[in-house]
Amino acid sequence: MRMLDIQGLSVTFGGLHALNNLDFQVNEGEIVSVIGPNGAGKTTFFNMISGMVSPTSGDIVFEGESLLGLDPSQVTARGIARTFQNVRLFANMTILENVMVAQHCRTRQQVFGALFQTKAFRQEEKEINEYAEEVLSFFGTRLVGYRMNQPASVLSYANRRRLEIARAMATRPRLLLLDEPVAGMNPKETAELAELIGRLRSEWGFTIVIIEHDMSVVRDVSDRVVVLDHGETIAQGSFDDVSNDPMVVEAYLGRPVQEAS
Repeated sequence: MRMLDIQGLSVTFGGLHALNNLDFQVNEGEIVSVIGPNGAGKTTFFNMISGMVSPTSGDIVFEGESLLGLDPSQVTARGIARTFQNVRLFANMTILENVMVAQHCRTRQQVFGALFQTKAFRQEEKEINEYAEEVLSFFGTRLVGYRMNQPASVLSYANRRRLEIARAMATRPRLLLLDEPVAGMNPKETAELAELIGRLRSEWGFTIVIIEHDMSVVRDVSDRVVVLDHGETIAQGSFDDVSNDPMVVEAYLGRPVQEAS
């Protein structure tokens, strides 16, 4: 079943085409990697899906309904969550609070309940707390126990990455957008997170789109790979197909030097 259907997506910044007439589809349950050299338009692509940038033309259809005109909070409420290339946590909040606050888009109780601490409000707060702990437990011992009450600022870089994914999970999305989830990690941490990405689908049922530069991760987790260059799709298919595509090799390595005749 088609979950995300993007048709003719373009965006122009001061005459520069960041994306140009891009078509992109994701089926429910897929893990799709988006790769390309720096400046290919990958992060702009995520920004448009998540409502941070408005396209110049084209449409973004999620589960049969257009996302055009929605702000980021409305896109999240529809069922799309994302992480960022640069980690964006609430550093002074605890690890648990970071995941609890992410559930705001799913809460039912309003200001009245919070002010008067109604029974319904207390019950919802209890459920939010329990779900946050369930999400954090997915990452093993790294984010639970005594750590839950520590500020996010004390976490290692790799665990901050994990917490950002946990916060996205807590919004109860159907589609996860992961922007360079293993950036800055060592090989052991990278392998661990690649395994977690597979489990996000198999255990939690998420459909996932990843922007990633680490080709070992792309190879290991992807059902399909889409390659962007200068805002356009130049190849898509299996990892083996795209990694051997001459246009992809040229985009990453440049044109071969022609020998003088």
